[in-house]
Amino acid sequence: MSARAKSNGTGSEDETFTELRPLLFSIAYRMLGTVSDAEDVVQDSYLRYHRAVADGTAIESPKAYLSATVTRVAIDQLRSARARRETYVGQWLPEPLLTDPSADPATVTADSDSLSMAFLLVLERLGPVERAVFLLHDVFGYEFTEIASIVGRSADNCRQVAVRARRHVNAQRPRFEASREQRDRLADRFVAAVSSGEVDALIELLAADVVVTGDSGGMSPSWPRIIAGRDKVARLFGALSLQIRQVPGVYVERAEVNGQPGAVVRGPDGALVNVFSFEIADGAVQAIRSVINRDKLRHLGPLADLPALIAHRRLSGRH
Repeated sequence: MSARAKSNGTGSEDETFTELRPLLFSIAYRMLGTVSDAEDVVQDSYLRYHRAVADGTAIESPKAYLSATVTRVAIDQLRSARARRETYVGQWLPEPLLTDPSADPATVTADSDSLSMAFLLVLERLGPVERAVFLLHDVFGYEFTEIASIVGRSADNCRQVAVRARRHVNAQRPRFEASREQRDRLADRFVAAVSSGEVDALIELLAADVVVTGDSGGMSPSWPRIIAGRDKVARLFGALSLQIRQVPGVYVERAEVNGQPGAVVRGPDGALVNVFSFEIADGAVQAIRSVINRDKLRHLGPLADLPALIAHRRLSGRH
């Protein structure tokens, strides 16, 4: 990208980067599905920008330069990440974000549907360049001429790539409850039923073909396979509810996860146990995704001592 930066001063560069960071993180996270990798990509891109300015490189648009750098680095990261995911133990899910609209940078520049776990999993089926072209154009509003210079393709080719990617995404695009108020009320009822152990109430909230996916990274406890069907899922969460209530102080708390209704389980000291994301449509819970892999939760704060909680639950179950 060409053109002249307004200032070569480090203060100006830092201010520019701070202003652009929400956008850059949004692109990187949607490309990679992992918070730590996205943060690394953003930081790496800033260092490249800083070196370029220090070397006297003409940078007319820091936004264009940084977003191009983030995208290219993310494409390279995604290619290597795909190889690692082939050997991942159990089901792979994106690293969750707790999306407080007043604090979370990832929600500033794009809508919540494109941030959802369901949407990110659809994007996983696109190739790295396809994913970049689709996201930059359809989610972030970049022109094809600009995208072409980022991914090293012609503008016409980028249009064709976007059409194919859009067709694929639309065929599998998740359905979300049209009314935010309706989906939030249903999520509230679901969390209340889990907290109280009301299995009948749980059954009423679940779609007939509801599915549960758990990502533990092979750690215990785990749900290594997808669990499908209203009865199986109701029994699963009935048992989970009992386990939670067997340990004094453990509780389920409603949260917004990746821009959609969700919940977190916390230990007696408030430390995090796991994160749930709900996919709600047609007045029912269609899918539940649970991340308990501790490596994927560290960015959210202190983690609970799982072995101690499990030992306490087992001891309580004997009495």
